Amino acid sequence: MSLRLGDIAPNFKAKTSIGEIDFHEYLGNSWGILFSHPADFTPVCTTELGKTALLSGEFEKRNVKVLALSVDSVESHSKWIGDINETQHTTVNFPIIADESKEVANLYDMIHPNASETFTVRSLFIIGPDKKVKLFITYPASTGRNFNEILRVIDSLQLTANYSVATPANWEDGQDVIVVPAIKTEDAIAKFPKGVTIVKPYLRYTPQPNKD
Repeated sequence: MSLRLGDIAPNFKAKTSIGEIDFHEYLGNSWGILFSHPADFTPVCTTELGKTALLSGEFEKRNVKVLALSVDSVESHSKWIGDINETQHTTVNFPIIADESKEVANLYDMIHPNASETFTVRSLFIIGPDKKVKLFITYPASTGRNFNEILRVIDSLQLTANYSVATPANWEDGQDVIVVPAIKTEDAIAKFPKGVTIVKPYLRYTPQPNKD
């Protein structure tokens, strides 16, 4: 199955390091991140899960629930979590899915045979409260994810879901945003009282509307 942006994220039930969960029920009205790892006890994955745990406060204030996945067992996950906590100086407080049957990996197309016949690649899905896929990124096994970029993308997705704006290249929270082309300039001036800077008729900036 090949997921596309805007598709409903497939639901599933799975065993995890915190017990059995129903994915959609677990997310509830939150945003969600589902990200896969080639295997337990691998170096890059250990740093990634540690970084995720260290950023738990950042995810929480954005109303984001995080779930990791690999094709290893719950018992293996439990042992690995001890290593992650020790080496990354943190406490893993989110579930790691034990996808031994590869059911979830196949639902989300996380196994790429040309990369590995058995292990999941580093796929990451951001899912909105409406359970739709908002973004997905796939990395090779050798490259760890940039979690500052993931937080930046979440900020952009949450902002643009609520306001008629888009975010420019390299945008970060607090910077000016772009008025979407569907809004006429005269309407934009009324809609965005902080001001509209017109560079071209199709390129108009305004201060981030949800910031004081």
